[in-house]
Amino acid sequence: MAEETVRGRAYGGQSADQRRAGRRLRLVDAALTSMADGTWRAETVARLCGRAELNKRYFYESFTDLDQLAVAAIDQVSQEVGQAALDAYAAAAGRTLADQAHAAIGAVVHTLADDPRKARVLFGTAGGPPLIQQHRTAAVQGLTGILMDHARAIHGVELTTDTLARTAPPFVVGGTAETILAWVNGTVAVPLDALIDDLATLWLITGNGAAAHARHRVRNP
Repeated sequence: MAEETVRGRAYGGQSADQRRAGRRLRLVDAALTSMADGTWRAETVARLCGRAELNKRYFYESFTDLDQLAVAAIDQVSQEVGQAALDAYAAAAGRTLADQAHAAIGAVVHTLADDPRKARVLFGTAGGPPLIQQHRTAAVQGLTGILMDHARAIHGVELTTDTLARTAPPFVVGGTAETILAWVNGTVAVPLDALIDDLATLWLITGNGAAAHARHRVRNP
């Protein structure tokens, strides 16, 4: 009982759960670096723990294997990006569609530009087994779902009955992902503000055009 009390009490101002969460974040951060720089296929638990400056035993208090850690890293980035977009939409509610698009794109781009590893992990082709690739695809599909829900709320029911409801969102998200990835890799050499403005413009052109065409097809079958 005494040993359990010592283990569970605060140490250095942090509880045991807080210290465990901190160690988990350090492992995820180390995984982001390895996945982003293309060395993940050769990664080992020991080397990863060395990068995180943690004893190897701490790896297994949060993860069963490296695949589970990679999935956690992808999930973390996906959740950060998705939440940034949702927060931006909420903050821009009631403003023009252009303002909403610019706010959402700006939030997403800044989340990824502030730490280019995140763009490479979420949108790149970092090595790993099929499980990791499938999870990355599912994460991007989740971001596409956020865009679809917002588009339906903005443009009305037409987009829910037309095929463009299913083809336009992945087209926009895929193009946005490729552009952001090219920017962080240095192959699209434009200022950050211009990147955000250009992407927002392309979102508006595609979204408004798709909505108009969908309305026309629904009303003129």
